Amino acid sequence: MTTTATRPTPIDNADLRQWKAAIAEQAPTSPPGLFSMAFVQETVAMTRRLFIQLQRRPSTLMAGVIQPLMWLILFGALFQNVPQGLFGDSQNYGQFLGAGIIVFTAFGGALNAGLPVMFDREFGFLNRFLVAPLASRYSIVVASALFIAAMSLVQTAAIVAVSAFLGAGLPDPFGLALVALIVLTLVLGVTALSLGLSFALPGHIELIAVIFVTNLPLLFASTALVPLSFMPPWLQVVASLNPLSYAIEPIRYLYLHADWGFGSVVMQAPFADVTLGGALGILVGFCGIALLLVQPLLRRRMA
Repeated sequence: MTTTATRPTPIDNADLRQWKAAIAEQAPTSPPGLFSMAFVQETVAMTRRLFIQLQRRPSTLMAGVIQPLMWLILFGALFQNVPQGLFGDSQNYGQFLGAGIIVFTAFGGALNAGLPVMFDREFGFLNRFLVAPLASRYSIVVASALFIAAMSLVQTAAIVAVSAFLGAGLPDPFGLALVALIVLTLVLGVTALSLGLSFALPGHIELIAVIFVTNLPLLFASTALVPLSFMPPWLQVVASLNPLSYAIEPIRYLYLHADWGFGSVVMQAPFADVTLGGALGILVGFCGIALLLVQPLLRRRMA
């Protein structure tokens, strides 16, 4: 004798429907994402965390300000007897050097931007961020960029003030605003590359090695210390392809010329004359390319 199993009839009542509706209402929703107040709040909180770390270790900021000032004072004194006109329209070497010190200081700070993220990653603190219910994990990147930008502006203000005290003069207010914009553009692009390296490299030893290998070659292969005319032909080509030169020369021109314009020629590269507007366009292009290059890596590592 065989029996056939019968399926129980589903229970359908008002209480069950209410319970299902309550569960549906409590279902997880997608995070708010970019351009939301939650994203702004968590970005501000992470930026504040970096400034709290700086407050506990103020020597970092002090060293970041004192070192470029020492470069400016010592190098300016070393070449103070150079005949006038040897460095273009600059009245003295300190006036010529100021733009290079501003750009290289901002570049060095941005290149080190990945170190705090790398240390957070090695100590496991970054994992706590990644598993937290964040509106967007890109707030980690934006917070680092804002912190480095603020540091760079403080360093730039100190260099501009000391340069003016040493006789280098000051650009007009619009020129100072353009100097700040150039510094921020360079910082954004280099910070993006540094943060990308902090996720791509296995540890802080490798990141520090990349920073050391990159720093000085880019300094000497730019117009920070000498003009293009001082360089051998092959180095002139290299310096003309260096993104730092396209930040240095506009700032230097703003210092030396009160009647500047976006069509003014700021650098005579071996392949063409570079105008102020052209240099800014190349700098913005470098920043955009840097952001595009690191975006897939950041998306994959922070997914």
